[in-house]
Formats: sequence, structure tokens, C-alpha cells
Amino acid sequence: MDTDILITIIAFLAIFGTVVVLVSGVKIVQPYEQAIYMRLGKYVRILNQGLSVVFPLINTVVKLDLRTQVMDVPRQEVITKDNSPVNVDAIIYIKVIDPKKAYFEVTNYRIATINLAQTTLRSVIGEMELDQILSSREKINLQLRDTLDEATDKWGVKVEAVEIREVDPAAKVKDSMEEQTSAERRRRAAILQADGMKTAAILEAEGKKRARILEAEGLRQSKILEAEGERLATVLEGQGQAQRLRILSVGAASMDSKALSVLSMETLQKVGEGESSKIFFPLEVTHLIDGISQYMGTAAKVPDRAVSDLSDVRANIGDPDEILGPIPRPEDIRAETHSVQSMIEDDISEAEEIINRRK
Repeated sequence: MDTDILITIIAFLAIFGTVVVLVSGVKIVQPYEQAIYMRLGKYVRILNQGLSVVFPLINTVVKLDLRTQVMDVPRQEVITKDNSPVNVDAIIYIKVIDPKKAYFEVTNYRIATINLAQTTLRSVIGEMELDQILSSREKINLQLRDTLDEATDKWGVKVEAVEIREVDPAAKVKDSMEEQTSAERRRRAAILQADGMKTAAILEAEGKKRARILEAEGLRQSKILEAEGERLATVLEGQGQAQRLRILSVGAASMDSKALSVLSMETLQKVGEGESSKIFFPLEVTHLIDGISQYMGTAAKVPDRAVSDLSDVRANIGDPDEILGPIPRPEDIRAETHSVQSMIEDDISEAEEIINRRK
């Protein structure tokens, strides 16, 4: 009985071992991987994605990830060209493009790439000044990527990108930079303030200039309006006086001596009603008295002449309408005044346009 159990166990172990050996010869490579197939320490070939069967026990299969890998470059202190200590760290993105080189040409391509990135970063930063480092990160990234990619090409590794994550100057350098920034801001503020005062002064002077020009223009226009008004008033007054005299002359031409005597008597009456104690009579007063006496019937008979008969007037001095001339109507006066105002407004518009062009 014990012998049967022992035989069963041995058979089971044999079957199990056989299964394990057979399973060890089956290799599954993922889509993002490639595997290096070695037999008894000798390189055989590259296993691509999918199921691969190899000879068990005497074969070695090493899988390598072909996806882009992100690695952190440790923070390190670097002295710049202008002797400013800064702490710099970066991130690099690499990808295995040749698994055979990545496995056989370098012990550990990850550690080797990180160490190379540290030394290259130190070398590049050391050849630049601090201000250039802070303002030219993109340039530094490109330079680091090109340098690392060229160095890692023999390892079958491609450096896709390098990004400087932080550039941290020393505390004293930061204080100096803050003082410099503060001084620069104060300088810019002073410049802006001076420029603002300059602009304000220019605008104020320009405003005063324009105000004086407009004031002078207004004064000139007002004088023109006053002169034009005085001229028009003088013309109208003269025309009125002339028309009055013409009317008086035409009216007097048709009057007889009796009417003139009556007017003379009324004039003497008005003179006598005055408060003055002295009255001066002209030398021709005798003719006036003679005309009054004739009117009273003590002189020769004066022929009666019709007041409404204007034939003698037209025969002696002409047509009264031609003598009097046209009398301006209110509508004509308003039209002339409107014309003068339009002319003045045109002058003001022209002056404003000249001022705007000068500005």
C-alpha cells in the first residue's frame, strides 16, 4: 500500500514538473514590450508582441518596456557663470527604441540617463548667467535634449524632451533680485509719473492755447457783429432821415403860403410856451410877420392851391415815389440780418476747422 502511494506521488510530481517545464517555454510579450531571447548566454533574437515558444530551462527572456518613461532628475546646486548659486531640477522623457542596445550596451539605461542628465544640466547651467537662465528656459531645454539624445543614442535610448522644473536661486541672491526688481519698479514709476506730468502740461498748455484762440476769435466775431450792427443801424437811421426829409419836401411842395403861415404861428406859440426868459428871433422874422398879415387878410390876396394837387410838384421836382426811393420793409431788414449772421457763423466754422488742423 505504501509503495502504491509513493509511486502515485512520484508520478504526480513528474507530471507537475513536466507541465512547469513546458509552461516555462511559453512567453507572452505585451503590445508595448519587446523581449530579448538568449540561449545559454548567447543572443538569439528579439521576441515581438504576442505568444512565443522557446526551449525551456536553457533560455533566458528579458522584457523591455517601449513606452515613454518619465524620470526625475534629482535637485542639485549649480554655480552659474556670474557666480550665483542656484538649485535646479528637471524632468526627462525617454523611450527605448533599440532593446538590444539598451540591454547589452549599458548596465542600467535609466540610472545612466539620469546621471548623464545631471552632469549635462550642471555643464549647461554653468555656462550661462542667472538672468539668462531665468529668461531662456526653452533654449536650455532644447540644448539639454539635443545633448542627451546624442549621448544616449548608442544605448538605444531616445531622449524625447527635457523640462527644467524649477530654478531656485540662493536666499541672498533672491534678496538682491528683489531689491533690483523694486528699484526697477521705482524707476519705471518715476518715468511714468514724469511722462504723465509732461503729458498733462502739454495738454494744459494746448487747452490754454485753444481757449485763447477761441476767446480771441469770439472777441473778433463780437466786434464784427457790433460793427455790422452799428453799420446797419447807421444806414437804417440815415435812410430814415433821408426818407423823412424827402417826405417833408414833397409834402411842403404842395402847401400854400397860408399853411406855412399857420405852421409858423404854431412854431412861435411853442417858442412862447418855453420856460426861457430870453427869446431870439431870426432876421427873417419880418417875412414871417408879413406872411401872417397876408393870411389874416391885411396883405395881397394869395392864390388858393389845392393840397391834393400834385401836378405842380411832379412838374417842378419830379415823381415823389422816385424822390422818396424804396423804403425797406421789416422782412428785408430781417433777411439782411440773417445773411450777416450766416456769414459770421461760416467764419467761426472756418476758424474752428483751422484750429483742429493745427492740432
